[in-house]
Amino acid sequence: MLAAGLCYAMQPAWAQRDLAKIIPPLEEAGFTQIFDGQSLTGWDCDPDFWRAEGGEIVGETRPDHQPKQNIFCIWRGGKPADFELRLQYKLTGQTGNSGIQYRSVELPEVAKWVLKGYQADIDGMEMFTGQVYEERNRGFLALRGQICYVPEGKKVGWIGTLGSSDELKGLIKSGDWNDLTVIARGNTLIQTINGRVMSILVDDDTANRKMEGEIGIQLHVTKAAMKIETRNIRIKNF
Repeated sequence: MLAAGLCYAMQPAWAQRDLAKIIPPLEEAGFTQIFDGQSLTGWDCDPDFWRAEGGEIVGETRPDHQPKQNIFCIWRGGKPADFELRLQYKLTGQTGNSGIQYRSVELPEVAKWVLKGYQADIDGMEMFTGQVYEERNRGFLALRGQICYVPEGKKVGWIGTLGSSDELKGLIKSGDWNDLTVIARGNTLIQTINGRVMSILVDDDTANRKMEGEIGIQLHVTKAAMKIETRNIRIKNF
């Protein structure tokens, strides 16, 4: 033990520091709440499936009460380009399926409250939670644990990893509250859950990508009951 202690003492001063303290967690600043916690003011969604309750936006289905297609509760406060979005979500129902839509466009020709665009995916089985998915267009763009790149006019491919999908799945609290963050800067999208980066996408596909658009919460068609709850929804524009 003496030799080990002597070795530590002989290290330079910087090596004796607790490296985890060199860069502390960033303090949250500059965010604006976009849900008042009491009503759906500023949001647009089908009242047959969505409600404000207990400080949350709640979307809920039953086996005998389903929308005709995937629908969204859409924020009407703008169409952000470069931003950071933070919120908490809880998904109930093992076969439930939801997600946070962003940089999206509406498709009124399909139906009211339908969106097309990027999505931070959420599902009750935790198979895809954390991935970057594109609703009604290119589909899977960056699975959980992947750093992916879409070249101009070509298909997406992964270029690096953030850890295994199973490892990252272990950080997700099924049926409980999770912290979700989406960072969109230029053509780069970063999605985190509970402080861990789940997926990164760099999108150079100019024909398909969107650099700004609407934000929404998804209620997916299933054959079973499910409930998606979101709260403390705030955004910072860059």
